[in-house]
Amino acid sequence: MEKLKQANLYRSELIPVSGKLVERYNKCLRTLGFSQTKLPSFSIDGVGWSPEIAEERGDVHYLNHGDANPHGIIISPLQKGKPVYLPFHSFDREMMQHVFRTHGRKINDITRDSAICIDFDQDIDVFYEPLDILKYDDVSITFRLIDSLEEKQKRQHELVEKFKHGNNFIDEDIHKELLDSAKTYGDLRNRDLSLHPLHFSTGSFFTRAFDGVYLLRDFIKPILVFESIEVYKEAIKDTVHDVLIYHIGQPELIDKLKNHLIIECDLEQMVKTPNYDRIKKHELYSVLEQTEHPIKDILNDKVLLKSYLNKIDIKKRKQVMGVELYLERLARSNAYKIEDMVNQSLYFALHQPHSSLMPNQRDLIHKLLINIAPKDVLFLYWYDKEQFYKSYATWDDSFKDWVIECISNNI
Repeated sequence: MEKLKQANLYRSELIPVSGKLVERYNKCLRTLGFSQTKLPSFSIDGVGWSPEIAEERGDVHYLNHGDANPHGIIISPLQKGKPVYLPFHSFDREMMQHVFRTHGRKINDITRDSAICIDFDQDIDVFYEPLDILKYDDVSITFRLIDSLEEKQKRQHELVEKFKHGNNFIDEDIHKELLDSAKTYGDLRNRDLSLHPLHFSTGSFFTRAFDGVYLLRDFIKPILVFESIEVYKEAIKDTVHDVLIYHIGQPELIDKLKNHLIIECDLEQMVKTPNYDRIKKHELYSVLEQTEHPIKDILNDKVLLKSYLNKIDIKKRKQVMGVELYLERLARSNAYKIEDMVNQSLYFALHQPHSSLMPNQRDLIHKLLINIAPKDVLFLYWYDKEQFYKSYATWDDSFKDWVIECISNNI
């Protein structure tokens, strides 16, 4: 990952945590019912997730009590606007933006000497079966401060009132309790530590629960798309809910999404776009074997690219150039069928969210499409960084250079 780090493309916006902040973070972990980390320093993202702690525990979802109970931690106002690198839900970053938009001023004050634990509560204690996902509606976002700071503030107010009563101003025990509280927690009397609960309404979304599920419910009929074949087989046993259920690998899914006006594909327009250029070059890379030139040079140089296209066998050449070949022949006759000339996964990769969708819906459908056919390296980086990093580790070094150039030129 060193090349990605040098290009600021690998978790470059994480916030370093050390010293006193580690202690506060550990208090949050204990408050949420987790064991504390032994790391003396680490880094966190916008929701308080740390890749180093995830590695330490061998659990990327260490801030969850099961699939139905995710949590977050705020120890710094610098978390405002930061990416959520491993969101459990596709709307996690929006929820954190909502939190900072509403409570930003109070968060700045509280995190001077404390930290905030967040509960994302869907009123679901535990998931029992895949279609429990349909219960997602409003998320209640509640907050807890470490050291029960609100209670300490209440106690300080009580002590002050007691101190003012009668001759208590000469009571040394009250003096000591007031001073001890002030030394430990500071003067809390005039601070606003109240973070009222927030509500976040969900529409269509992706969740990592049940090994990954898309719930599309803003359209003609609710559609559930499962990434796990085992979970999908369990889900289709349901006879109660009126929903459409698919596995992400089913070709029929693309047709259904098109029929519901969720995605579209205009090949004549698509071949003119940078998306198509990236997808075609990814396809060429996938069929090249031994090369005399670096992959990056082949993909960037038109002469070299044509040279290698002519060197590969005709079957592979049709796999790479199938779309253009199909459009060329379609212009002469309607007798040609796309499924006979264009590789299915390549065709799926050329679909786009329907133009009628809202921006947040488009982002979700982009993520779904890139999971169905991960051939556009830029979109894979944008919409599924975890899968991008896994794929990146398997690529040729020169292809990695080309990918980094693609991403850097489009950020």
